[in-house]
Amino acid sequence: MGLTFVHDALPGRVRFGEGAVTHVAEEVDRLGGSRALLIGRRGSTAEVTATIGDRLGGRCVGWFDDVAVHVPGELAASAVATAREVDADVLLCVGGGSAIGTAKMVARELGTPIVAVPTTYAGSEMTPIWGTTSDRRKRTGRDPRVLPRTVIYDPELTIGLPPQVGGPSGMNALAHAIEALYAPGTTPVVQVLAREAIVALATGLPRVVTDGRDLEARGTTLYGAFLAGGALAVAGTSIHHAIAHVLGGAFNLPHAPLHAMLLPHTVAFAAPAVSGALAPAAEAMGVGDVPSGLYDLLTRLDIGPGLTSVGMPASALDEAVDAVVAAQPISPRPVEHHAVVTVLRGAFEGTPPAA
Repeated sequence: MGLTFVHDALPGRVRFGEGAVTHVAEEVDRLGGSRALLIGRRGSTAEVTATIGDRLGGRCVGWFDDVAVHVPGELAASAVATAREVDADVLLCVGGGSAIGTAKMVARELGTPIVAVPTTYAGSEMTPIWGTTSDRRKRTGRDPRVLPRTVIYDPELTIGLPPQVGGPSGMNALAHAIEALYAPGTTPVVQVLAREAIVALATGLPRVVTDGRDLEARGTTLYGAFLAGGALAVAGTSIHHAIAHVLGGAFNLPHAPLHAMLLPHTVAFAAPAVSGALAPAAEAMGVGDVPSGLYDLLTRLDIGPGLTSVGMPASALDEAVDAVVAAQPISPRPVEHHAVVTVLRGAFEGTPPAA
């Protein structure tokens, strides 16, 4: 029997390259936008966000800056109210996953098109996946309305990204690519994208962390994040993202470090059932064992020493294990109590992944 698969190619326009952000007003105009709501923090990326807003001139009718990790429900509702108040006909989100996630919740409610300008390696700008948190629980879903119509990738915007942010953010992108290799909706096309993403990320990330001015490395890493997000958008998610969503929602842990520290352990859990699917990752990374290779990369990027370092208390481990087991997420292996204990304890303590 020949090759058989179903691949849902997602719509969207990508503008990539140094200086790409100078075309932001042109991209807003392409969508017929005349009343753009800017969404992004006023913190570390405030200068970048403000400069991009200035490029819109009179098209910018407001700036919603109250964004937070995991998109709390009350902030999402406030963003929707602001978009209604200014009668926004386009959303321009600038920043990482929090800004992009907030824009997605507005688009989900109002159908307003999004122009995304990522300044990290989040990758969510390429997916129709939304997420919001309330009552210590993160809910996610898929909706074509939240997929940005245009994404502008400009490596120059990542120059100010410090290693302690860029490293975990890139590992988060790597999680997208690796899980796309074995997630339920994977296809041969996805696997080509994912492998190329892994090559780019494994090549660019160590250089980004070592030399903050290496623009070529930043471009390579951003390219990897773009491909990884596109791969995950089609393939969907599996056990890694399910565990990350449970922990992120319950304990409000920082998104990128959480994914980074979990990744070697979730891949070690999945590996016995998906060894063939992981072979392209091993080849792309130049390693014999993917979980060990990921752990070594964590060490090289100076990420860790475990979830305890980002605020997860030891007393929460039992609760976290029970929550993951109760959720029974999509997984290539049965999600049993003892296996989840191994995954979470390894990520919590920052120890090498169990075989």
